[in-house]
Amino acid sequence: MNWNDWLPLLLIACSLVPGLIIFGLAEQRVRLRTTLNLSGSVINLLLVAWMLWGVYHGQHFETRLPLLPGLDLVLRAGPLSLLFVTLSAVLWLLTTIYAIGYLEGSPHRSRFFGFFSLCVSATIGVAMSGNLITFLLFYELLTLATYPLIVHRGTEVARHAGKIYLRYTLIGGGLLMFATVWLYTLTGSLEFTPQGFLHALGDEHRPALVMIFILFIAGFGVKAALIPLHGWLPLAMIAPAPVSALLHAVAVVKAGAFGIVRVVYDVFGINFATDLGVTAPLAWLAAFTILYASMRALYQDDLKRRLAFSTISQVSYITLGIAIAGPIAAIGGVVHLVHQGLMKITLFFCAGNLAETLGIHKISEMDGVGQRMPWTMAAFTIGVFGMIGAPPTAGFITKWYLGMGALEAGQSWVIWVLAGSSLLNAAYFLPILHRVWFRKPPKHWPEEHDFGRQETSWMLLLPPIITAFLALGAGLVAAAAFSPLAWAKLIAEREFY
Repeated sequence: MNWNDWLPLLLIACSLVPGLIIFGLAEQRVRLRTTLNLSGSVINLLLVAWMLWGVYHGQHFETRLPLLPGLDLVLRAGPLSLLFVTLSAVLWLLTTIYAIGYLEGSPHRSRFFGFFSLCVSATIGVAMSGNLITFLLFYELLTLATYPLIVHRGTEVARHAGKIYLRYTLIGGGLLMFATVWLYTLTGSLEFTPQGFLHALGDEHRPALVMIFILFIAGFGVKAALIPLHGWLPLAMIAPAPVSALLHAVAVVKAGAFGIVRVVYDVFGINFATDLGVTAPLAWLAAFTILYASMRALYQDDLKRRLAFSTISQVSYITLGIAIAGPIAAIGGVVHLVHQGLMKITLFFCAGNLAETLGIHKISEMDGVGQRMPWTMAAFTIGVFGMIGAPPTAGFITKWYLGMGALEAGQSWVIWVLAGSSLLNAAYFLPILHRVWFRKPPKHWPEEHDFGRQETSWMLLLPPIITAFLALGAGLVAAAAFSPLAWAKLIAEREFY
């Protein structure tokens, strides 16, 4: 094996090894723990940059290790996998900085950062999986690594949320395992292949393949929070803000959506899936999720719960773009993996700043907070306009491509879904901005912490400012050769069509 063959495995080791060491550190070893966290994330980011350059220029990165008779553990860096890995690498570094500031002085930090690193390792493994069995292995490791983060506070409410999370995700994992074994008995292969590997099967297998597709969507739909499989997500908001940011922008919900992308394009193939008649129902399910979750968000006073229902809605744009079954819509769906991550992590960082600095958890407590925390709320405002889809933010680019892709595919009904979603986004986000910027602040905040002349700790303030800048920049430079949109076009060209 040469250097390129080891790089995918080394990428996982960058977060796995520091995480395992951190588990054994005493709480007082703050400097060493911080050094391990930051050095691992920086090395990870450098390796990802090297692989991006290599894949763009046609290099091949693949680690293949024996796992079971006839089945290998395969880690492969292609354009699609690196889009997800790059998002994870960038946001892992920023979330690590944020979490260090957020958890300063709190108990069980070594346990938290240990599982945090394992979660990142599992996410990278999901992204680079070259076949279904590898994907399933890391997908379930992600479930186990995120559970301790959800219950980190140790309260009764946190334990209940963790129990519900495990119930949903383990059932979903069981469905995925059943579908994977069933598919292997029919094909003898689980290797991800551009344009899929099932089109050679005879017509006698079509009913079985439809059922297998349904099982896959149900299994991945749990973490992707498709209705009615979303019930765990609002409850998981009891977790600390860095965990909520990780769940919504990088790890769990994105892993579910990424799994749907893999099944549609690399297992079934978009043409074969359309011929089976399974993409149209998937598109309708995604559309229903988008609108239903947006309506639920309208009635939430708890800020993180409103953001949670917004996530349920926004992540389904990815599924919708894939299910429309056209190259332009697919580009819009895939690039939303990045766009939604940047926008949503900004909003959760800002929500964490409000809670940690002023004790604000509810929207009804946010009157005039823009005067007290202008930089935090400026970042929040950019994230909000991105979610609505206002130009020139990244969210506008997503909705433009989804709309144009729907027209190209002859599915004009999607335009009404996008318009309705944008109106609902505005209905549940703009009143927050009105409170923040145009109402008089109270004499006393619920629980204000003194940061001197600073708005809040710099470790809490810097990450949302950077992610807000990236969310805005992804829209402003969308036409550039180095933008997420340009990479999504490369994915569609090389892997999808």
